[in-house]
Amino acid sequence: MPQFFKRASQIQVIIALRSVAIAIQLLLILFVNLALAYQLPWMPLVSVISLEILFTLSSTLYYRHYPLNEKKASQKAILVQICADIIFLSLLLFFSGGATNAFVSLLLIPIAIAAVTLTPLLLAVVASLAIASYSILLWSLPMSVMHGNMQGHFIGMGINFLFSTMVVAIVVGKMARSINQQELAIAAYRENLLKQEQVTALGVASAQVTHQLATPIATVQLLADELSEDLPDNNIVIEMQSQLARCRNSLNDFRAMVFDIKEQVIKSINCLDLFDDITDSVRVNNPEINLQLRKKNDQDSTKAVAINADAALLPAIINLINNAIRASKANNSNALSLTSQIIEDNWQLTIRDFGKGFTLKKLNDLGVKPVTSEQGFGMAVFLSHASLERLGGKLALTNHQDGGALVTLSLPIAVKEIPSNKQVRSETCLT
Repeated sequence: MPQFFKRASQIQVIIALRSVAIAIQLLLILFVNLALAYQLPWMPLVSVISLEILFTLSSTLYYRHYPLNEKKASQKAILVQICADIIFLSLLLFFSGGATNAFVSLLLIPIAIAAVTLTPLLLAVVASLAIASYSILLWSLPMSVMHGNMQGHFIGMGINFLFSTMVVAIVVGKMARSINQQELAIAAYRENLLKQEQVTALGVASAQVTHQLATPIATVQLLADELSEDLPDNNIVIEMQSQLARCRNSLNDFRAMVFDIKEQVIKSINCLDLFDDITDSVRVNNPEINLQLRKKNDQDSTKAVAINADAALLPAIINLINNAIRASKANNSNALSLTSQIIEDNWQLTIRDFGKGFTLKKLNDLGVKPVTSEQGFGMAVFLSHASLERLGGKLALTNHQDGGALVTLSLPIAVKEIPSNKQVRSETCLT
């Protein structure tokens, strides 16, 4: 049975509990009539239980053929099931003594179930229905039972039920929502921890590869130096030395970046200067790309803002841009659009490529886990997303309405009104 409750949905659990309740109801009716010799109205009670059995079987067959996926639909279905339970229980109580029945407090059970499974608004509907049912049971009592102090006793019972209903609905509902929030927070923490473990594993692998590359690069550098002595004016040798210098600089930058990340070095960077550094890097490494740049700032034109950044931020953004460049080239285009703007205390950078856009599966997987792609999407986006999350930023992936993909990253502003080192206009458009 415990395994069933772990695997079953909320609807299945409610239907299973009602099935058990039906069996208990039949046993109690037989026990009261046969063992206690208390005559109950068989026909109304059996009719109500028959309707309850029919409703349970119909619900079981319906949800077996039409399983619930949408949360709102599930909430409505649970509401219908719980309200049906209250109505069936109220009818059984009505034909077996009404508010004088010892089992009238069972009307609190559907409220407790609703407090755990439903939203506060739907919980209020269930509680109101239960209170209305109890009130009708009290109102329908015959005058013959209202002798002596019994009228005050039944009024007290009604007040007690109202108070109990409010306590169950408020306290149990609040506790259930708190537990759900804690479970969601724990799940998010575990997911983030798993993501950071993957990033750490990738960082260790990258450090090992960097260490292994240092020796062959040094060896090739010695060979290039010897060739430059024999062929000082050879263009191939000159280009070889230039590329080797880039490799050495990249390795040194990588070592410095790893050290800063390890020491958790965070510094403020002017947004506009960062944007200029990004565009300079794109122009140097991809001179064939037709850049469309926009700088928008809702602050004064002579002022700018800054964000907190670590050593991994710029490489993370460059990775996203390189992916966008590859996507544009794969679609026979050399265009790329970059937009920098301030929106609601956040610096936002939008990268638009002119490729074929993201598929629905990639939109669901990119940034969450490494995925395989012919154009190199996945790993860079995953690492960039992890870097932005570490700084409190967000990464959004969408498709542009005119074609191509949109990658939007936003980072919270750390300091306002920091002057830029470069002349900036409020809005420019360069090609």
